[in-house]
Amino acid sequence: MTRARDNFNGAFFKWRFLIALLLSAVILFLNSCSKKDINGITGNTLEDYFESNILNRDFVVDLAIDTANDITAQYNGYVFRLFKNTLYDGPMTGIRGGNTYTGTWSSNSDYSKLTININQAPVPAEFTFINRSWRFISKDLPVMKLSPWGSTDPKILHMRRL
Repeated sequence: MTRARDNFNGAFFKWRFLIALLLSAVILFLNSCSKKDINGITGNTLEDYFESNILNRDFVVDLAIDTANDITAQYNGYVFRLFKNTLYDGPMTGIRGGNTYTGTWSSNSDYSKLTININQAPVPAEFTFINRSWRFISKDLPVMKLSPWGSTDPKILHMRRL
């Protein structure tokens, strides 16, 4: 009888250990699957962060590098603003000297990508550089640091929140 009980206790403890190990693996897997941006913000917090810190805020270009050419001066006087349609897209404006240029913006669900398209005719030549899909390098405001999405093209865009 003691031998049967010892076998039962040994099997019981082995199963308990295995269950604890599997439960730990599931928790680690679920934690690694949560949405994270490059600054470690997760889930709905990403939406909250984007809505409260980027949408309906004025931005200016602090730095624009197009293949080693500093073109920042082309954006002097422009103020850009992204408006909310949904948390992932909406209209946008670029304003300079009383002229307002309109377009759209969109983002993916983890806010790692920002697509800008200022398309009101006539589109100023300097918007050719800005009108593209950008990858967030950093959202440490007040400066958003961007580089081209899906490309190693040496372009850099830094936009500072006013």
